[in-house]
Amino acid sequence: MDNEQVAYDYDDFIQKTGDYDFEDDEPLATDLIDHEGYDEEQLLQQQQLFQRQLQLQQQQAAAQLPDAVRNFILYFHHCLKENNVYDLHGCYENSFNRLTEKFYKNTPWPDPHGVVAPLVNNDQPFVTLYTELYYRHLYAKLQPNLEDRFASYDNYCIWFNYIFDSSSPAEMELPTNWAWDIIDEFIYQFNSFALYRSRIVRKSHNEEEIQQLREHPQTWSTYTVLNVLYSFIQKSRMNEQLEAIKEGRDPDEVAGEDGSRSLYKTFGYFSIIGLLRVHTLLGDFTLALKTMEGIDLSKKSKYARVAGAQFTTYYYVGFCYMMMRRYSDAIKAFSHILLYISRTKGFHNRSAQYDSVTKRSEQMYALLAICVALCPTRLDDSIHTTLREKNGEQLARMQRGGEESLPVFEELFSFSCPKFMSHGPPDYDNPANNVDPLQHHLKVFMMDVKKTMLVPTLRSYLKLYSTMNIEKLATFLEMDPEELRSALVVFKQKSRQVRWTEGSLLDGEVVNVSDLDISLEGDLINISEAKIGRKFGDWFLRNTAKYYAVQDSILNKNPDKQEEKEHKDKRRERREKNAEKKGNK
Repeated sequence: MDNEQVAYDYDDFIQKTGDYDFEDDEPLATDLIDHEGYDEEQLLQQQQLFQRQLQLQQQQAAAQLPDAVRNFILYFHHCLKENNVYDLHGCYENSFNRLTEKFYKNTPWPDPHGVVAPLVNNDQPFVTLYTELYYRHLYAKLQPNLEDRFASYDNYCIWFNYIFDSSSPAEMELPTNWAWDIIDEFIYQFNSFALYRSRIVRKSHNEEEIQQLREHPQTWSTYTVLNVLYSFIQKSRMNEQLEAIKEGRDPDEVAGEDGSRSLYKTFGYFSIIGLLRVHTLLGDFTLALKTMEGIDLSKKSKYARVAGAQFTTYYYVGFCYMMMRRYSDAIKAFSHILLYISRTKGFHNRSAQYDSVTKRSEQMYALLAICVALCPTRLDDSIHTTLREKNGEQLARMQRGGEESLPVFEELFSFSCPKFMSHGPPDYDNPANNVDPLQHHLKVFMMDVKKTMLVPTLRSYLKLYSTMNIEKLATFLEMDPEELRSALVVFKQKSRQVRWTEGSLLDGEVVNVSDLDISLEGDLINISEAKIGRKFGDWFLRNTAKYYAVQDSILNKNPDKQEEKEHKDKRRERREKNAEKKGNK
């Protein structure tokens, strides 16, 4: 949505609702008052005095806000109260980012409770949502401390309690992309807190913060986060709705009172993707894919227009497949979303999330290079070209195999993998006993990679023969025939993988994913190679587009020829019209 599409008539809104006048002639009390020796009436007067001073300070702080920010907050609140999703989307996507760049690029937004709450008459739902934006900006642009992390968690608890209130469903509408960003940021801050806690314990230099962490074991706990996501899915009955859609039935029949509301339905759907992410961060890749059973990735969902949700889904699905040694399915997932990103890069260049999209695509290209090195596959031409530009040298080193390729695998995996985390709090008393989750998963992954180090060399020899004696090949490779037999079994096993065709993401059938297949008859190796035909249609389409691009550039450099071409086109159109008129007569 462009800025021009959303018009915010702040002046008209302020005229209708009235402006705020703040009087600053009330004196401030700066001396501390001793309560000892005072009766109850004096203490009450004292409390009222402090209340008036606090309100006055809040009013003065609000009065010091830039007019654009103050009017934005008022209009933002008005749109939320009126459930004006269209204008709310514009405030969230455009105005907030524009004002951030202008006024709060390197500083926090105004304090939610001290400044913003009095402006909106302490409207709790709005203050809670504004506080979520306040801490999200703090995480993105500044460095939050431990108190900020605790406060952000408490604010999420207030928001989710409001949503899950059993007495009455929340009468509120939010833009779809904002609902996704809330789920995404909630999981991001959960992950960030776990990493921050592990770093503090590992360094053991701040005893005060370590003591605070000991006293708050339930803050940002894994159980709490999973409970929120599962509660959204259960309250919206999202799994039942997705099952009804698969069967061709109306999802509203099983949605219930809460699930039929847009707010709960949106949060329920995105919570499934959130569970995929959380279980992957915790290292349970099978359960991560199992949570996606209801979502059919082969069909376009109405939430597909939320680009962040799309990127997250395919990144974590592809990574789970890679860790489960299903490299063919991982390549398919990465290629699909990378092709989508390349086709819509003009839109993402104008998006406020351009940096995150760029980083995520860089990570997926690195993971794609790993998968292609372990499972050679023909890629889409545009994806293959970009992969060569970004990771061409690293891909070549991995495809050659050998010990020198291991550091490349480790480097790309460490760069592109999720920020793994532990399930629970670390051992505060014995920090040396804490295991780094990233190093653990890297070690597990590299164990499988090391088993395939001889595969590229074997391929280079096997492609030259149709039959070959095992002792002859052992002589070429300068290794023991029995060791070679074991390596050939590994080669055979690695060339067969489970590939998804339909149904759940965990389903699939075992197929041969390599262009080479071997069989052993005693000491004789039988080799068969499948030739994959080139797709000439794509080649012609790509080069035709290049030809038109060159032709357009030539015409733009020669205005006379361009003008002559336009005249010819007009004369041709006139001749065609005259011919039609004569034919009608």
